[in-house]
Amino acid sequence: MSAPQPIVSLQAVRRSYRMGDVVVEALRGLSLDILAGEYVAIMGPSGCGKSTLLNLLGCLDRPTSGRYLLGGTDISALDDDALSDIRGRRLGFIFQSYNLIQQLNVLENIEVPLFYQGRSDDEARAIAIGLARRVGLERRLDHKPFELSGGQQQRVAIARALASDPLVILADEATGNLDSSSGREILSLFDELNAAGKTLIMVTHDASVGERSRRIVRLSDGQLESDIRR
Repeated sequence: MSAPQPIVSLQAVRRSYRMGDVVVEALRGLSLDILAGEYVAIMGPSGCGKSTLLNLLGCLDRPTSGRYLLGGTDISALDDDALSDIRGRRLGFIFQSYNLIQQLNVLENIEVPLFYQGRSDDEARAIAIGLARRVGLERRLDHKPFELSGGQQQRVAIARALASDPLVILADEATGNLDSSSGREILSLFDELNAAGKTLIMVTHDASVGERSRRIVRLSDGQLESDIRR
């Protein structure tokens, strides 16, 4: 029986930036495979390359050298339009600051990615209502973000990330702006999503958050320091 193919594959990836006369090596030949259904925490000290790695995984940046394959597609070879399409259809993003549209209510925020996919109004509405129910916000559909708690806003962001049924969900310090109780609720929701088969990759500096994952990848100076499955 052949081994399962990784849903994410980084192959000797380097990312460098020029700052005046200085070249900064943010990632230094990083290789990493992630299988479908894994729950991975990316950890390490400030400046270790976590944010650069997340930008590459999210198709917001390209490697200087090496290859990045997402679902078997070589991302490093795509143009900007193709990358934008990948971001909209294959990736779900959850940010520390929620990044909700303040003028839209809960239901409308969840619907946004569905309209970019060309879904009809009725179809988008039905999907969004189902996702709002999934994250426990079915009674808040008409509320604007400023009328919600931080934890509720992050639930909206999670529902929005799920709207395109992505291959991978990327979370950037998703509990960083939340109190401990709300943070635990969001992490419990992540547990449920992973149990349902979703692939989650989260960047965090918080050891207690990282411990909720099933695999911890630690970076140091743009390189892989350790990779522990549990």
